[in-house]
Amino acid sequence: MGSKRVQQEFFFADAPPWEIEDQADVLVAEVAFPSGPPGLLSYRVPDPLRDSLRTGMRVRVPLGASHRLRWGFCVRLGQPEHLPSTLKDVQQVMDEERLVSPEILRLTEWMSEYYLCRWGQVLQAVVPAGVRGQAGTRSITYLSLASDDAENNAKKAPPTQDAVLRYLTTHGVPVPLAQVRRDLGCSDGPIRALRKKGLVTTEIRRSSAEDISETPVKKVTPPLDLNEDQRQALEAIHAALHAAEHQTILVHGVTGSGKTEVYMRAIAEVISFGRQAILLVPEISLTPQTVERFRHRFGRVAVLHSHLSDTERHAQWRSIASGAVSVVIGARSAVFAPTKHLGMIVLDEEHESSFKQNTAPRYHARDVAVERARAANVPLILGSATPSLESWHAAKKSRYRLVSLPRRVLDRPLPAVRVVDLRLEQERRGHGGVISRYLHQAALDVLRRGEQVILLLNRRGFATHIQCPSCGEVVSCPNCDIALTHHRAGEIALCHYCEHAEPAPKICPNCRSPGIRYRGLGTQRVEMEVKARFPDYTCFRMDTDSMRGPGSHERALAKFRQGDYHILLGTQMIAKGLDFPQVTLVGVVNADTALHLPDFRAGERTFQLVTQVAGRTGRGDKGGHVIVQTYSPDHPAIAAAAAHDYLSFAEHELPLREEYGYPPYGHVARAVAKGPQEESARSFAEALGELLRKGVDDSGAAVRILGPAPAPLARLRGDYRFHLQLHAEDVGHLQTVLCSAIDQLTPPKDVQWMVDIDPVDLL
Repeated sequence: MGSKRVQQEFFFADAPPWEIEDQADVLVAEVAFPSGPPGLLSYRVPDPLRDSLRTGMRVRVPLGASHRLRWGFCVRLGQPEHLPSTLKDVQQVMDEERLVSPEILRLTEWMSEYYLCRWGQVLQAVVPAGVRGQAGTRSITYLSLASDDAENNAKKAPPTQDAVLRYLTTHGVPVPLAQVRRDLGCSDGPIRALRKKGLVTTEIRRSSAEDISETPVKKVTPPLDLNEDQRQALEAIHAALHAAEHQTILVHGVTGSGKTEVYMRAIAEVISFGRQAILLVPEISLTPQTVERFRHRFGRVAVLHSHLSDTERHAQWRSIASGAVSVVIGARSAVFAPTKHLGMIVLDEEHESSFKQNTAPRYHARDVAVERARAANVPLILGSATPSLESWHAAKKSRYRLVSLPRRVLDRPLPAVRVVDLRLEQERRGHGGVISRYLHQAALDVLRRGEQVILLLNRRGFATHIQCPSCGEVVSCPNCDIALTHHRAGEIALCHYCEHAEPAPKICPNCRSPGIRYRGLGTQRVEMEVKARFPDYTCFRMDTDSMRGPGSHERALAKFRQGDYHILLGTQMIAKGLDFPQVTLVGVVNADTALHLPDFRAGERTFQLVTQVAGRTGRGDKGGHVIVQTYSPDHPAIAAAAAHDYLSFAEHELPLREEYGYPPYGHVARAVAKGPQEESARSFAEALGELLRKGVDDSGAAVRILGPAPAPLARLRGDYRFHLQLHAEDVGHLQTVLCSAIDQLTPPKDVQWMVDIDPVDLL
């Protein structure tokens, strides 16, 4: 399972020889299962299935002593050097066409090795359920003549059977059974009789039950003029394209510098070669605006994201695989889009943590994109105003090529930023609300001019905790031991981790005091204050509580763009990638929400969030400004964001990372053990720690192990959690040590454990 393991190469760009011509008596398929056996199992391919089975298809095979049929992916086909005498047969080929190309098979094998998870589990994640189940299609039975002698036999058949045989002879190709019945007006009886005589055969095919209509394209818009910075960036990308070689190019462009136009020009060049491009965006809220712009430029565009139905996803998947569309836009899983002629991958807002999958396989789309682009020998474009320190360091070390867009288009200035010290504000006003006097007056001035305001608070709900002032009791989740958040809608106390909900208490559940207090700050509370302070202006709240229905993001942003709302209030989903020329004021209600979390990336995330949301203003002719409210005005992340100064932030943060061996100067892996019984989870974590340390001693790997210790979120969804951190300069050392533990340690039934390579969340 480790990255150092050498495996026989079974993959070919085209079909391998044994898939074309029978060169041996026995053909063996190696099968990867999404669950069950962790490795690959070999099965003999019986003669009737030889012509239909290809790698990347699913098969049904018997498993274990019970011979129970299970499905898995055929990942290799070949002739074995030594044929086991007990080899079982493949029972069924489940797919008519490959679900996974040889290219994606290689990519998923790399993911399995790198992220230490089952190959079958990776394949299951890569191929959506709607594609596996062929959603939106139906089974159709086709009739055809069994042999050339069928027409001669027609003379001996009864009239209706004779008519069926002549009908099939005339068409010469398989015909749908329903069409035969309709055109000849016959029942199933004559057809069944012909099948018994062996004169006709039937086969079942799947056909599209409905077409997924595209959003009409009003008019294809011409490219925009480029400034000198954009031209230089585009020339760098064109050089890589024309050289037909892989290169990772980091486009570091300030907000509003025209990165999207550079992407579009580069993609147009890719399309001119007859190839396809994939554009990855981090948030579903960015998809509608991005898709609209690209459809107006390129016409038909395929879209892949989590809000599609299975039928829609399958239709998009087919369009991509057929080559009918040249541009694919989507969230992280779109990195697996089945492009036959991949020419380039673009990953916008590459710093975003949402590109990391938080369930197995725990891949990062940026790293997978690097691997896929390298294997396909095509360029990868990473773009951000606030690049991840990993990508920035790689560019500084010349592993990536760095391209800068230091100015906004049309030489528009970056917005002026005013930092409001909430400590001084509280001293002057006491508890006078969450919006400072300065922010209140600035918003009022903007609204009176007919312009728009964006307010950011990266915390859902009304109050972040409910506490009794008499006894100090905090109302907590019974499953997670985390303070419940008060939500005004329905007057509930909600856990944002397990979704446990209960009525918001009116009295203390511990001491029965009636003086219970709702403390902390969430978007619902800010919304209430905004509506009270600005009664003449409309406000819309955008967070995961208000954006639940299909198309809700697109409708909300369209109304704001049209001016139906004057104030947009939301969490991080409104902080990046959106372009509203009428927005001339951005207010960060509290910049400290993630600043002091026990995570080495806390400062980086705060800098990125504040910088990105500040970039939503000043994008039109009217200019704009930003007000950042904070209790930590002197923190380097806040100060650098206020100055739009990425370089000073990186220069401050990178030496701290290097001192402690954190990325980009090393790799981190995290192992988490959890279970409903605290002692069982703790004991297993301790045994795991001992085994990992023994693995370090035995292998001589340069790995530092921290823990086990209770996780920062020590109890979630009813499970107690203990974690370990592993640090190493070489990720291969981490994989070697972890693989030895995976092979040797089996947890008790009530304990689960997982491994996360390169985690972005340490809570």
